This record gives sequence, structure tokens and C-alpha cells, in this order.
Amino acid sequence: MLKAVILIGGPQKGTRFRPLSFEVPKPLFPVAGVPMIQHHIEACAQVPGMQEILLIGFYQPDEPLTRFLEAAQQEFNLPIRYLQEFVPLGTGGGLYHFRDQILAGGPEAFFVLNADVCSDFPLSAMLDAYRHQPHPFLLLGTTANRTQSLNYGCIVENPQTHEVLHYVEKPSTFVSDVINCGIYLFSPEALKPLRDVFQRNQQDGQLEDSSGLWPGAGTIRLEQDVFSALAGQGQIYVHLTDGIWSQIKSAGSALYASRLYLGQYQLTHPERLAKHAPGGPRIRGNVYIHPTAKVAPSAVLGPNVSIGEGVTVGEGVRLRESIVLHGATLQEHTCVLHTIVGWGSTVGRWARVEGTPNDPNPNDPRAHMDSESLFKDGKLLPAITILGCRVRIPAEVLILNSIVLPHKELSRSFTNQIIL
Repeated sequence: MLKAVILIGGPQKGTRFRPLSFEVPKPLFPVAGVPMIQHHIEACAQVPGMQEILLIGFYQPDEPLTRFLEAAQQEFNLPIRYLQEFVPLGTGGGLYHFRDQILAGGPEAFFVLNADVCSDFPLSAMLDAYRHQPHPFLLLGTTANRTQSLNYGCIVENPQTHEVLHYVEKPSTFVSDVINCGIYLFSPEALKPLRDVFQRNQQDGQLEDSSGLWPGAGTIRLEQDVFSALAGQGQIYVHLTDGIWSQIKSAGSALYASRLYLGQYQLTHPERLAKHAPGGPRIRGNVYIHPTAKVAPSAVLGPNVSIGEGVTVGEGVRLRESIVLHGATLQEHTCVLHTIVGWGSTVGRWARVEGTPNDPNPNDPRAHMDSESLFKDGKLLPAITILGCRVRIPAEVLILNSIVLPHKELSRSFTNQIIL
């Protein structure tokens, strides 16, 4: 018997996912046509012996999240529950806080997945590796180039046994080109080191605060408090993958993740990909179109386009490398490139909405998405264009490399601006 835990986090002040996260919790943002964490759930549900999937985070259990969980339970015929943290407990604190629910029923092991990663989720391969050589912690790793590795947790492994000898989270100098993917397989024994960290935090806190239980004791960082501390002690191992993987930290990386997942659909969900049909729009490459969307036959879509529920795409529209969300309208002859069009937004006829992609270096197979910074020297850097919800773009204007906050009605062209 197996379980899975998906760490979905919660709303934070400095989120890089705005303005999109204003409307929907980030884990429910549609990537390649389905909510971000549905990709995780689909992968977990395919593992033989999976009995339950738990979501841990500190979002309020609102209507969209509840509706999604109910639909997912029906679709995958698995118990899927949300466990809400009372305060943010870090990447490991929620696992320890809800240890009784995780261990209920006596699972052989449990997967732990960060919600903000895109992957082909080689969970069955990880399970095979774990059963061949059981240890408390098995980490999924991949390779990065020397420069980008500094942005991730770096793993030094024994190449023969794959034991993790050294682990550093976001080092200041080069440590290793093997990085942590944020996808794990833990044995029930893995909760003991978490208990040790909790007890140590509690003791340290009581030294500072004599009033009793220190509220910060429950905050546990898997990476720094556990992996770094236990590396080299025969408890942590790494399973390397050369499959697709990327973090989803920002809207730009969500667009890149959509491209990766649409490519995966060729193998995993060919039924989700639009086909070129007589009298229908021209499809180039991988395109997802929700069944309720209305797309004019003279539109040209793709590659790497995702069109959401109830979207209207007019005659002569050109759409490439973009996500168009629920209820948006693209009027006749608009051109939308490298853009996320928010819920219920309208792009007027003959308008051009375009962004600049920040893709990994295509000549470097180990390159990943860079962590985009919005500003440099006080100026907005060129990046994908984002239209928040219910934005209205007038006819015959150009919106280039700009972020438009929700409910704005523009009257002219904009370049390299955040429109508040």
C-alpha cells in the first residue's frame, strides 16, 4: 500500500505568480488545459497500490479547491483530501504535523511532491529503485549546468551506490550539477528525523521563550534541516532522471511548463491534443482546445497553445506559445504571441499582444528556466505578456512585454510596462 502527499503551499506576499494568483490558488492554475496539480494526481493515481492522495498547505479550503477535489476523487476513484496547516510549516513541518493521517493504514512508503514542479513524474521507476534498496529518503534528481545549479538544491552522490554524500540548498559556489527535483519517496522511518528536528526546535525556542510550547517549533525545512543534516549517513539516496522537469515559480515558467506537458500529451493523452480537421482552424504543433471553446475556422493556432473553457477565438486570429484562460475573447485578426490572456479578458480586432520568451538555452541539454527577475536597473525586463482577468485591449493597438493588472480597460499601446 502506498500514499502520496502533494505540498501545495499557500498565499504569500511576494508571489511571482501575480496577477494570475489573484483569481485562483496557484496549484489550480491551468497548465496545458488542466489544473497544475492534476498532473501530479494523474501520475500518482497510475502507481499500482496507491491508496490515498493528501494535499497539505495553508490555503483556505475555498469553493474552487473543494470543487476540484470532489471532481478529482470521482475521476481517479481515489480518496483525495486536503489537510490545512494552521500556519505555514515549511516543506517538512506539514509532513510531521499530519504524520498520523499519512501513516494511517500502514503504507509501505509515501511519495512527497512539490506542487510547483512540472515533470513526467517517473514514480514507478522511483518505487522500483526504493524496493531494490530501501532507505528512509529517496530524492529524484536531474542535471543542470554549472551556473543554474546555484539556484537549486545541489546533490553530491556516490556514483556507484547513489547515496547522497552532501546536500546544499542554493549554494553560493558550484557544488554539483545534480539538483533536487522536489519529488521524493519516503519510508515511514523518514518521519523520525522530522520528529528530532521538531523536538530540537522546541528546545531551542523554550530557551528563548519560557512560556511553554514555542509556536515556531513546527516549522521544518526538509532541505536545510533534514537533507543537509543527514547527507553522508546512509539514509538519503538519489534517483536520477533525464525526463522533462522544470520549476513553476512564475507566469513565464507556467507557459514553458505548458509547452512541456503538451509535448508529453503525444504519449500520455493524445485525446487532449487538437487535430487539424476540414473546416476547422489550422493547427500547428501541439494545441489544447477545451470542448466548450469556439474557434473560427480561419484561425491559426500553435505551436504550444492552450485554450480554456468558453473561450472565443475570432476569424483570422494568430495564436502561438500562449495560454488563453476561461471566458476570454480574441476578436477578429488579433495576433497573440508568448502571452497569458486572463479570465474573461478581451483583445480587440487587429490588436497585437506579444511577449518575449525566457526559454532555456536550446543548445544546452542541461539548461533549465532561469528564475526571472521582473526588474533590472529600475526597468521592467522584456518577458512574456500577462493580461489579468477582465482586461479589455482596444482594437489596433500593440501591447508588448507588459503586465496588465485585472479589470483594466486600456486606451492605447504599451511597451515594457506594468499597468496598475
